[in-house]
Amino acid sequence: MIASPEPTAAPGIAGAPAGLDPCLATLRENDRDRYLACLLAPEAARPSLAALYAFHAEIARVRDVVREPLPGEIRLQWWRDVLDDPSGGKASGHPVAKALLQAVADHRLPLQVLHDMIDARIFDLYDDPMESRHALEGYAGETASALIQLAGLMLDPAAVAGAADAAGHAGVAQTVAGLLLLAPIHRARGQVFFPLDLLAATGLDRERFLEGQDKQALARAVDAMIGLGREHLTKARAAARGLSPALRPAFVTVALAEPVFERAARAGAAVFDQPVAPPQWRRQWRMWRAARSGRW
Repeated sequence: MIASPEPTAAPGIAGAPAGLDPCLATLRENDRDRYLACLLAPEAARPSLAALYAFHAEIARVRDVVREPLPGEIRLQWWRDVLDDPSGGKASGHPVAKALLQAVADHRLPLQVLHDMIDARIFDLYDDPMESRHALEGYAGETASALIQLAGLMLDPAAVAGAADAAGHAGVAQTVAGLLLLAPIHRARGQVFFPLDLLAATGLDRERFLEGQDKQALARAVDAMIGLGREHLTKARAAARGLSPALRPAFVTVALAEPVFERAARAGAAVFDQPVAPPQWRRQWRMWRAARSGRW
C-alpha cells in the first residue's frame, strides 16, 4: 500500500512538552543533537533554525517511515511542491512546512539548495551502493554541508560566504561520522554507504561487505572511513580559523564527529554490530563547549 504523500500534520510531536514549538518538538523526537543546537543559538534565531533543522529531519528519515521507494519519492516530492508554492497553500495544516516557508522568506534562503537537499535523499530510498569517495563527498555537500551554510545565512549573512570551505569539509566529516553510527542499520537493510572504491582498496566488494565475514577487511574499511572523516575535519578546522563568532551555532554539531571517530577506531569491525554513539550527556557537553569556544 502506498502511504499518504503528505507527511503527518505535526510529525514527531507526540510526547513532547505541552506548548513546545512544533519544529522544536520534531527535533526533540527525531534529532536531539540539533534540538540542543537550537537551544544554544541566540533566541532570535531559534525559530528559523528549528524550522530548517526540522525540515532536514523530515527528509532524512523518509527511509525509516516507508517500506518501498515509491512512497518515499512521493513524500520528497511533497516537500518540493511546498517550496514551489509561493502562496503557502501546500503547507497549510503542516506546522513544519509553514515554518520553513517563513524562514525561507525571512532569510532569503536559496530554494535551489533546498531542492538539492531533497534530491540527494533519493539515494537513501534505494540500495544502490555509493560508487566512490567523490560521490560520498557530493552527497555530504548537498546535505550536511548545505545545512551548515543555510544555518549560517540565518545567523550572520554577511560572514557566511567566508565559511563556505569550513562548512563544506565539516559536512563531509559529519556525514562520515553519521554513517559510522548508522552502520548496523544500513548493512541490515542492504545499503552500502561505504564508497566502493574505498571498499576495493581494503579488499572488499559490495557482496563481501554485506556478508560481513571478513572481519579484518571490515576493520580496514572502517579505518579508511575514519581517515576520510578526519581528513575533512582537519581541513574544516583550518578553514574555520577567524570565522565570525555569530556562526558558531551553525557548527556546534560538528563537535560530535571526533568522539565518534575515536569510538569507531576502538571498535573496528564491531561498528556493524554495536552502537558507537557517545552518551547523550557527553554529546551535550561537547556541543556546549563548541558554542562557547568555537572549538570543535
